[in-house]
Amino acid sequence: MIAEEFQDFDASLEESSDEQAELYEHFRIEVDKGQTLIRIDKFLADKIRNVSRNRIQSAADAGTILVNGKSIKSSYRVKPFDSISIVLAYPPREVDVKAEDIPLTIIYEDDELLLVDKPAGMVVHPAHGNYTGTLVNALLYHLRDVPLFSTGQVRPGLVHRIDKNTSGILVIAKTELSMNRLAKQFFDHTISRRYVALVWGDMEADSGTITGHIGRSVRDRKKMQVFPDGDQGKHAITHWTVLERFGFVTLVECRLETGRTHQIRAHFEFIRHPLFSDEVYGGNKILRGNLTAKYKQFVENCFALCPRHALHAKSLGFTHPVSGQEMYFESQLPSDMEQLVAKWRGLAGGLPEE
Repeated sequence: MIAEEFQDFDASLEESSDEQAELYEHFRIEVDKGQTLIRIDKFLADKIRNVSRNRIQSAADAGTILVNGKSIKSSYRVKPFDSISIVLAYPPREVDVKAEDIPLTIIYEDDELLLVDKPAGMVVHPAHGNYTGTLVNALLYHLRDVPLFSTGQVRPGLVHRIDKNTSGILVIAKTELSMNRLAKQFFDHTISRRYVALVWGDMEADSGTITGHIGRSVRDRKKMQVFPDGDQGKHAITHWTVLERFGFVTLVECRLETGRTHQIRAHFEFIRHPLFSDEVYGGNKILRGNLTAKYKQFVENCFALCPRHALHAKSLGFTHPVSGQEMYFESQLPSDMEQLVAKWRGLAGGLPEE
C-alpha cells in the first residue's frame, strides 16, 4: 500500500505565486507479507511512479529513506511487513528556462547552499505569465558552473518558496544531497521560520495559535480557504505574537509549524484580521478606524506606500545539511514595510498623519 503526501504549488495559483510552500514529496509504503527480498532502490523505483533509481539512491545517501523508523542505505533488502517512509526533493519541471543576469542579495553562500533576501515583486520560479525575471532565472546565471543548475530546468535547488509579493529569506540547495536533506528538515518541521506581518485590527490577545486545514477556496479558485473542521485541505498551524499595537492595525510575528500555500494570509483572514494591503484576502480596504476624509486619505497613502500584502520572511533557522552546524539568518524589514510601520506608529502616537 502506498500513501502519498505532496507539498507543491497549484498551477492555477502560479501567477500570484505561493507563500512559504514547501517543495517535496513524501511516500509511505507498507510492505506486503508475501514480499520477496529485494534491494530497496529497485523496490521503490518499481513502486513509485516517475521516480528514477538514481533519485532513490540519492535520497538514501541523504538519509531521507526510513525503514521501520531508521535510515537505511540503498543496498538494504526489503522484507515483509517493513514500513517505508521516503522524502524526496521535488524534481525539476521539464521546461527550458534561460539564465538571466539579475542582481541577487546574497546573505550566505558555501559549497552546499545559498541564502538570498528576495525583494517583493520577484516571482520565485517561472510559470504562466512569468517566464523571465524570476529568482530561478537569476540562480541559473549566478550558479551556472554548479552541476545542479546547468540543466536549464525550472526548480534547481528549491525546497521551499515565498510569494511573489512577500519579501525575505529563502534557502537554495546547490547539491542534490543538500536538497534532499533540507527537504527532510522541512518535512520534519525542524526548520525555524518567522515572518513579520501588519494585520488589520487590534489583536484580542498578545499571542495565540491559528489552527485550520487550508485548501483551495470553493468560491474563488485563485485563493485558499481555511476549513476548521478538517474535512478538506491540509493541516496547518500558525503561531503569532504581537510586536506592536497601533490601534487600527497590529504588527505581529508569525512562527510556522507547517508550510501551506498562502498559510499566513488565509489564516489571518479566517480570524478576521487580514494582512494590510492584501488584495486577494480583503486587506486592501479600510477595515478598521473612522471614516473621516483625513483618515481615509491616510490609509490610501499607506496603501500607495506598500502596494502589496505587508508580509516579510524575517528569519530562517536550520541544520546545515552537510556539516550539521546550526544555522540562523535574519533579514531586516524592507523600506516599504519600514515606512508603513512608521506611519502607523506616528498615527497611534498622535503625530501628524501626512
